[in-house]
Amino acid sequence: MAHYRTHDGMVFAGPRRWPDLGAARVIPGLLLAALIAALAFGLRQIPGVGVLSPLILAILLGMAFHNLIGTPAVARPGVVFSLKPVLRAGIVLLGLQLTAQQVIAVGGAGVLVIVVSLLATFAFTTLLGRLLGVDERLTQLIAAGSSICGASAVIATNTVTRARDEDVAYAVACVTVFGSLSMMLMPLAGGLLEMRPQAFGLWSGSSIHEVAQVVAAAYARGQEAGEFGTIAKLTRVMMLAPVVLGLGVLAARGSRGKGDDRARTAPPVPWFVLGFVAMVGLASTGWVPAPTAPYTTGITQFLLATALAAMGLETDMRKLAAEGLRPALLGAGAWIFISLFSLGLVLLLT
Repeated sequence: MAHYRTHDGMVFAGPRRWPDLGAARVIPGLLLAALIAALAFGLRQIPGVGVLSPLILAILLGMAFHNLIGTPAVARPGVVFSLKPVLRAGIVLLGLQLTAQQVIAVGGAGVLVIVVSLLATFAFTTLLGRLLGVDERLTQLIAAGSSICGASAVIATNTVTRARDEDVAYAVACVTVFGSLSMMLMPLAGGLLEMRPQAFGLWSGSSIHEVAQVVAAAYARGQEAGEFGTIAKLTRVMMLAPVVLGLGVLAARGSRGKGDDRARTAPPVPWFVLGFVAMVGLASTGWVPAPTAPYTTGITQFLLATALAAMGLETDMRKLAAEGLRPALLGAGAWIFISLFSLGLVLLLT
């Protein structure tokens, strides 16, 4: 048995016990991801850049850093930490931005438009992905991002689909590009169609990918359209929980069918989704002081931006390019479908 000397000169026998450096090991990577997230928020102050979500900017900056400079090996533990606990904490806090009262404000017809558009888009995108031969996991990410809430839905869905970081980056790119096109084109279309403010707000809220994109598009048609579009979009974000829960159950069943022993021990319901639902319930009670809203929203966005920065720090552009054009065609198909399908429902039901 080996003998070891302590710092005060005492000698003991037995196996060496190394100190637990797990917490310290995550600091470099966590700090790097957080700095990139902070830079993303700073860049939004530049005129013209503010239309982009800090989540989008964070993953783009992370990808640029990784592919131009290279992510240091010492940052790896912190990057992984940012992709798991940090990400899940952000999703939980996202629930504080939503209330049951917002759903009531949208009305029965509005909720019907949102839910039917979401489900139809997810189903259409899944089918189109199979026809195009796109990987199933990447298809689910694009379907979630297009039908629910952009980048936030992509990264939340990936906690159960467990796709590659390149797939996540590709899906985020799709919802960014096509959501931005909606942001620019839909106000023009709303004017040509002479849509009423609430109808246009519902259309933008039920079809455009990112919350920031909805706000920009809806308010372009006036205050009333902007407010209703934002509420409709936040109601759509509430669908994130049941969709992720459903995908988690399907993923667990699929793994069991393939004989994956891990599926028998892993719970199909992600804990953070339950936390998300709990936060929605808390916000709906009115117990959360209104003056805290800007702070909780800012913290939520920063946590999610940090997670996406970490994702960018693991994304190889060469692998991203290897995906080819078929996923882009899938993203375009999902965008066209949800835009036209939701428009038809809005014109029919409102």
